[in-house]
Amino acid sequence: MNKLGPVNVGGTNPVRIMGILNTSPESFYKKSIKKGKEIARAVQQMEQDGADFVDVGAMSTAPYLTTLVSEKQEIKRITDAVKQIQNASNLPISIDTCRSGVAKAALDLGADIINDVTGLKYDKEMINIIAKTQPSLVLCAYGKKLLRGNLVAQTKLLLKESITLAKSAGIPTKKIALDPAVGFFRKTGKNPFYTKINSDWYKRDLEILQNLHFLKSNFPILVSVSNKSFIGKILNRQDPSDRIFGSVAAEVISVLNGADIIRTHNVRQTKDAITIAEKFSRKFKKGL
Repeated sequence: MNKLGPVNVGGTNPVRIMGILNTSPESFYKKSIKKGKEIARAVQQMEQDGADFVDVGAMSTAPYLTTLVSEKQEIKRITDAVKQIQNASNLPISIDTCRSGVAKAALDLGADIINDVTGLKYDKEMINIIAKTQPSLVLCAYGKKLLRGNLVAQTKLLLKESITLAKSAGIPTKKIALDPAVGFFRKTGKNPFYTKINSDWYKRDLEILQNLHFLKSNFPILVSVSNKSFIGKILNRQDPSDRIFGSVAAEVISVLNGADIIRTHNVRQTKDAITIAEKFSRKFKKGL
């Protein structure tokens, strides 16, 4: 039985929802940015709307933005948010970071999950932190070298590399979920948190969502497509705030294709949509 924090995920469990809470003013989706007392209200609303976890970020990693902040600043934002969430809600807390110092500070406060967009490959000290604390992990596909060829197959290989790193730190496979990193494979970027490719990022993201079952490898799959660029490209919506219906549609497709966890800015709408999608998904699995 796989778990993220205290929550059973994957297999015959319901599709879980991870609500996104950003404390970074630089984030691409401005409606997700919370500060001060807004953090407590936001997480309480997520819990009421049906979230199973809250994923807290304190530095945007969108490839097309210049959003690097100091590790000290990221730690302060994260620790302030974690304390407020713990006072306001019982939701398990996931920390969206690839920096070991940030992870340690949050885990010391009782966070449950580390969601590393670089799959443990950016900060060499991250392995030591997770080896000592043994959190649950969301491992995203990430590589530092230019990728060519079949990007679905190469995504699977990158995920396997991260699984190997996690195992070397003593993390049981039952505490790991995989994220194929929709939106993070690009020809160019303004930060180090993306995987460089020489082909069309838009086609890559669509192929990934069509082939989620191929990526599973007996691990739960987390999909994060909420308000992302490929939806804006399909719908010709430049403003991420105008992508909610496209986001929900993509999340439904993801569930039908095998996603076990959906990470979203739109908890209530996503909860309703995947509740319906699951009914069809289970019928498909039974061959009805």
